[in-house]
Amino acid sequence: MPAPNLAAHLSCPRCEQSLRQYPDRSWGCGGCGLGFPSLLDIPCLFAEPVATLTEWRGRLQFSLEKLAHEAGELQAELQNPRLRSLTRDRLGLLNRATIDQVKRLRELLAPLSIHQAQAALATHLALQTRLPGDQGLTTYYQNIHRDWAWGEAENEATLRLVGGALPGVEAVDSVLVLGSGAGRLAYDLHQEYAIGLTLALDFNPLLALVARRAMAGEVTELWEFPLAPRTLADNAVLRELVAPQPVREGFQLILGDALRPPLTAGSFDVIVTPWVVDILPEDFRTLAARINVLLKPGGRWICFGSLCFGQRLASQRYSLEETLAIVMDSGFAEPDVREDEIPYMCSPASRHGRIENVLTIVADKERSVAPPPRHRALPDWLVNGTQPVPLLPAFEMQAMTTRIYAFIMGMIDGRRSIRDMARLLVDQRLMSRDEAEPAVRNFLIKMHDNQ
Repeated sequence: MPAPNLAAHLSCPRCEQSLRQYPDRSWGCGGCGLGFPSLLDIPCLFAEPVATLTEWRGRLQFSLEKLAHEAGELQAELQNPRLRSLTRDRLGLLNRATIDQVKRLRELLAPLSIHQAQAALATHLALQTRLPGDQGLTTYYQNIHRDWAWGEAENEATLRLVGGALPGVEAVDSVLVLGSGAGRLAYDLHQEYAIGLTLALDFNPLLALVARRAMAGEVTELWEFPLAPRTLADNAVLRELVAPQPVREGFQLILGDALRPPLTAGSFDVIVTPWVVDILPEDFRTLAARINVLLKPGGRWICFGSLCFGQRLASQRYSLEETLAIVMDSGFAEPDVREDEIPYMCSPASRHGRIENVLTIVADKERSVAPPPRHRALPDWLVNGTQPVPLLPAFEMQAMTTRIYAFIMGMIDGRRSIRDMARLLVDQRLMSRDEAEPAVRNFLIKMHDNQ
C-alpha cells in the first residue's frame, strides 16, 4: 500500500509540478503529462524514466555477462590437471556460486524487463540527465549484505547516531533519506521512532528491489564474495537477506535522482543524507541549497558519513571547516558536529572490515535560500549537436595519444623490433629520440598484459 500523504511530497522531476496517483497505482504529472512506471510498487520518478530504466537494463545485462565470463574463466582454470586439491575446491565453489548468482540476479531484477518501450534518448539528452558513468548495478553490492545479513553492529551504531539527532519531539511528520542505498538506515529510523512518513530515495534498482523484499519479510538469497575471505569456504557465502520484521505503515521506497529530486519544496521535517554528499557529482554548495529548499521552515538536516569529497576539482574537495561554512551560508544555523568511530563493512567472512571515523552534522534551517538551477549533466554542445565541439585540453591530449598508439599498432608486422618502431616515430616527428623507445616498450607491455 502507498504511504499516506505521499502525493503531497512528490513533484515532477521534469517540470516540478505536483504528481497524482491513478487507480492502477501508477503516477503522472498534472503539468507536463509525463507518466511514471513502477518497479512493482516502487515509483520510478526519473526525469526521463523510460530512458533511465533502459540504461539500467543495459547495465544489468553487462553485469550478468561479466559474471558469466568470470564463470567461464573459472571453468577453464579447473581444466588444469596440476591444480592442488584445495585450489580445485576453491575454484569449484566460486564457479558454482557465480553461475548460481547469475540466475538469482536475473530473477530478482525481472521487473526491469517489464518496461521495454523504446527509450526516448533525444529527450533524455535534452533534459541533460544521465546515470553516473562510474555507477554499475552492483557498485554497492556489499551494502546489501551489510544491511540485511550480518551488519548488526554497524547498523545499530548508525541508528544511534542518526536517530539521536532527530528533533526532540514526540513525533516527526516526514523524513527523507536521500541516497538510501539498500535501505537499512531508513527502515531502522522508521521502525524505532514515531515518524509519520519516511521516504527512502535512491537511484539503483537492485538496492531498491532487495530492500523492498527484505522489508516485506520476504527472504532473498544472494551470494556474498568477500574481498579477503577468512577461509576457503568464505570465498562464496550464500546469505539470507531479510529485515528483522516487516516495515510498518508509512514507509515508501522511491527510485529517483538526488540531483533532480522528484520531491516537493518545503515538505520535509528532516532530511538525512547518509554517506552521500561527498560522492555526488555536484558542488556541495549547490546540494546544500537543494536540501534547504526541500525542508520545511525550521526543518533539520542530518548529514552522516566520513566526508571524503571525490570531486574532480580540488576547489570542491572541501575540508570540515569549509563544509560547515557552506552549510551556514545555505540558510542553516550553526551546525552541531560530533565525531565517532563505528565498524564499517565488517563481514564475518572477510578480513577486510575496518573501523571508520564518521561525522554527524546536524543543522536546522533558519531561513530560505533561492533554489539552485536544475542539474545539467551535459553541456549544450553535446546535447543539441549543432554547436562546435570545443578543443578542450583533454581532447587534444587524447587525440595525440590515439594518433601515436594507432601508429605503433600499424607498425606491428612481425618483422620490426622495438628500436625499428621507435626510429619511425622519430622520423614522423611524433616523439623525440629519448622518448620513443621507452614509449613503444611501455605501450607493448600494456598490450601484452591485457591479452
